[in-house]
Amino acid sequence: MGRIARSPRKRQALPRRMMMAAAALILGGGGLVAVNFYASASEGDSGGSGSSGHDMAQMRMLSTIDCPDVGNSLSTVPDSAKSRVDRRLADLDTQITDAYTKFADNKDRIQRDPRLADTMVLNPLKRQRTDSIGEIADATGQPDLNDKGLAACTMRAADVQASNDQGGNQVDAQGNGQNAADNVTASGPARSDFVDIRSVRPNVAAPQPGRGASTGTFTSDCGRNQNGKRNPDNVIVAPGVSNGAHHMHDYVGNQATDAFSSDADLARGNTSCRNQGDKSTYYWPVVRVLNQGNDTDARADGGGKDKNVGKIQTPVQATIQLAGSPVSKVTAMPRFLRIITGDAKAFTNGNANANASWSCTGFENRQLKDKYPLCPQGSKVVRTFKFQSCWDGRNTDSANHRTHVAFADKRGACPAGFKAIPQLVQRIVYDVPAKAGAFAVDSFPEQLHKPVTDHGDFIDVFSDQLMGKAVNCINTGRSCA
Repeated sequence: MGRIARSPRKRQALPRRMMMAAAALILGGGGLVAVNFYASASEGDSGGSGSSGHDMAQMRMLSTIDCPDVGNSLSTVPDSAKSRVDRRLADLDTQITDAYTKFADNKDRIQRDPRLADTMVLNPLKRQRTDSIGEIADATGQPDLNDKGLAACTMRAADVQASNDQGGNQVDAQGNGQNAADNVTASGPARSDFVDIRSVRPNVAAPQPGRGASTGTFTSDCGRNQNGKRNPDNVIVAPGVSNGAHHMHDYVGNQATDAFSSDADLARGNTSCRNQGDKSTYYWPVVRVLNQGNDTDARADGGGKDKNVGKIQTPVQATIQLAGSPVSKVTAMPRFLRIITGDAKAFTNGNANANASWSCTGFENRQLKDKYPLCPQGSKVVRTFKFQSCWDGRNTDSANHRTHVAFADKRGACPAGFKAIPQLVQRIVYDVPAKAGAFAVDSFPEQLHKPVTDHGDFIDVFSDQLMGKAVNCINTGRSCA
């Protein structure tokens, strides 16, 4: 009897199943690895059974490292330990960045053998984090930090491609189709991170001012960073640490701001603000246009070395305004108050502290937190940061840089024990291409440039006289500048 030929379709099913099984392998380090596997289109079938090349394209995933945020677990830090703790927290960020780079540089090997993710990436990272967390626990007198499972990281999959038209192609705001299988960059964002703003329903609701409301505003004209003051530092979260942010920041206002700036340095610094009484520091991650070449930081910290590539965009407009409370008068901010709004690690931390929003001019009653907007012709991209407007009345900062301030509730009232202060609102406008994958905000590399990671930072360096004027304007319902 002649030898029966086997179907090539049957031979190819096994490798595909093996790849799927490998992608869901539970490793000894306790993490589910969802690796970045790329099955070729030839593994698909043209018939009714099996996966087509398009189906496999839909299953392609980016992967990243997911680590617990140790900073959010800190309740108190003694003043004597602050610099030591800040440096160890910065070390943790650097360790994740280095581990992500190792993963990205070896993704082909890890795709073939997902167990390598454990030995090459997760286990060494856990050892480093255990040492750093132990030092933080000793410095803060919080030994329970060692028992919270904060050292172990996992690897997780980014979202799969979604929101396609019937042909499997994404459509930009001008109706231009794009192949959904294309990756924008190796470290994000995905095309599914973009949405046509016209498909978003209006979702902005503001509380109505009551009888005791403070309805005025104070606007500070500080430019739009035309002079290009940028660095990858974060003097609030990582003081004294160069490249503490691992992404590039735009600065307006105080021109003396970097990782090593003291309050005295800021008080003496020059300002880009028209009113010289405002020496405050305002900063946010830069926006870059992708796939049109790189900027001058392509091989520098915060730039290409931290997976932030593309041309940095100077905003076409940046508005800084202090607003009032719908239920009460406001009190002056304390000088050198520090506020962070949003969460630079929201992709892995979750959305609890995500707060920045994205929209388009002419559509600002539609705000997005976890998507970039694709704007129709004649409309521009808008980022909005609405900062916390309640202060504990005592502290200018806190161990996790959050608990000394709070958001008002839906009615506009502050939590018990907190005072209403002027709310900082920043509106930043960009002229960028209206195509999925055309632009992205800088981020920590493992955050994959997701829009939900957007955030803003502020240090109040108003003079007492100017802050008094701003509060008076707000409380008496006037618009001042």
